[in-house]
Amino acid sequence: MHDLSCTDLTKRFGTFTAVSDVSLDIPSGSFFSILGPSGCGKTTLMRMIAGFENPSAGDIRIKGESVLALPPNKRNVKMVFQHLALFPMMTVGENIAYGLRCRKEPKHEIGPKVARVLERVGLPGNEDKKIDQLSGGQKQRIAIARCMVLEPDVLLLDEPLGALDLKLREHMKIELKQLQHQFETTFLYITHDQSEALVMSDNVAVMNAGRFEQIGAPKDLYDAPASGFVAGFVGDATVLEGKLGEVRGSQGRVVLEGGQEVVGSVSDSSTTGDTVEVFLRPEALRLGDGEPGCRLGGTVDSLLFNGASSRILVRTGRHLIEVADPEQRSGVSEGSTVNVCWSADRARIFARRPDGGAIV
Repeated sequence: MHDLSCTDLTKRFGTFTAVSDVSLDIPSGSFFSILGPSGCGKTTLMRMIAGFENPSAGDIRIKGESVLALPPNKRNVKMVFQHLALFPMMTVGENIAYGLRCRKEPKHEIGPKVARVLERVGLPGNEDKKIDQLSGGQKQRIAIARCMVLEPDVLLLDEPLGALDLKLREHMKIELKQLQHQFETTFLYITHDQSEALVMSDNVAVMNAGRFEQIGAPKDLYDAPASGFVAGFVGDATVLEGKLGEVRGSQGRVVLEGGQEVVGSVSDSSTTGDTVEVFLRPEALRLGDGEPGCRLGGTVDSLLFNGASSRILVRTGRHLIEVADPEQRSGVSEGSTVNVCWSADRARIFARRPDGGAIV
């Protein structure tokens, strides 16, 4: 049994198709994210699941039962919005109890339920606090508690960390995952931030122009992208453009502008003569000698320090290649002449993206 299933879900606004033939099955108790750029259709998809938009075609099932005929208040899903929508004139306890009162639950049961959910989100005894007395992270937990006290089958989260500062956002990524484990409730999370999706999720659907490009575990999306869009959107990569030359098995040779040739793994149906892109992850690169076709010469443009995410930027022709920096800084400086090399199986070749990889 899946807590949430969508089958061939489509939403049209006039002649514009916002969501096109989307299907997904989310196992019970999992953390599932939909990742994509602004305007790709992810919020429209979530609004259909919540019941705020009617699909043009397809079906939505919760616990195996279609909910297309049910209004939002009759679907056992709850939603946390980016700006949380807490009631500032109410106390913490009143905010959490609001849904229970609307459901006309017995008054003597509401207090204990509020206390229990506050305990579970790590804020026991805060019933009488005002909302403006809470920190950003505490407000996030109260917004989740207000939903979870109603025991939904699925909790929908619409970019709930977007309004937080960077440090708190990093902290809340871990905390949200821990809360999901604690409640054992299915979370459906939408975001344009790849780090949020990769860190928290059991599975991620990468969405582009109303469709899912790939669904998989975060590691699979990163290590084995199914398309150039996924390779470029999930994680960092240097992209080299050229013409695909000889192909032997899964390995292809790409002729770059200027005549240089590089070797990589052909990861789609591209054939000889096609315009393609070669994706190189920073951690797949190193400075030093490499096999012919698996190295490019260049000049160190910049040394960027950012702790574990430090980079060496190498200029080769019109390309600026990012090299991850695990102890490679010693012996190089800006202006140094170096070789960047890689293993052929770590260079992934896809057909050139129609928009040149632009994210809008």
